[in-house]
Amino acid sequence: MTKANLVIDTVLLAGKIMIENGADMARVDDTLNRIARNAGIQHPRIFETTTGLMMSIQGSDNAQVESIDKRRIDLERISRVNDASRAFQAKKITLEQMYEYLQELDRSTLDFGPLMKIISAALIGGTLEVVYGGLWSDMLPTMIISGIGFTSYYVLNRFFHTQFASEFVAAVVIGILGVLVTKLHLGTKMGMIITGGIMPLVPGVLLTNAVRDLLAGHILSGAARMIEGLITACALGMGIALVLRFS
Repeated sequence: MTKANLVIDTVLLAGKIMIENGADMARVDDTLNRIARNAGIQHPRIFETTTGLMMSIQGSDNAQVESIDKRRIDLERISRVNDASRAFQAKKITLEQMYEYLQELDRSTLDFGPLMKIISAALIGGTLEVVYGGLWSDMLPTMIISGIGFTSYYVLNRFFHTQFASEFVAAVVIGILGVLVTKLHLGTKMGMIITGGIMPLVPGVLLTNAVRDLLAGHILSGAARMIEGLITACALGMGIALVLRFS
């Protein structure tokens, strides 16, 4: 493999990992340009979107495209790519070593287990119910509802790969449980219970990155992420509204 091809492969792989795991485009652009310039490419030509990457080298016929097929939130992987790029900048590792490290990182299954995610969702839902003005007595049922709702989302999204449908069904489950808990006098404020239960599914990071992309001038990526976030919010809202309409 020539050096030019190695630089392009390394840059595209680093960008792919960062975008797939929820990095904003300003961070992606800075990291990829840092890698290319420290590899000896003075004027790298890199184009990033949420669905693909393209890079070419000025004065060379080399150009490659990398597609982005999946998206999630994993800040640990983003941090590791950023650390690797700074280690390369400091000449602590070579370009070949960085490329091998990124390949290993891309193949790894580094992630929290399902049980840890469910417990985290339950804790988030219960604490936010109190923060938003709910009652302490409603905290435990909210945690249970939040955990069950996230479990339904996780299972559906894992086996059917339909994110928006999974969020809609999870919102319906949370809404039904919130209504039942209130009618059975196991909870008091139905609105706060449902609000807390649904918070782990709200696309907060996605919308934050969308605003950051728009402010940084990445209009295409910002608009795409904003639309994705709004569709997710609509799926959650429609699920809750459907339950409340017929409850």
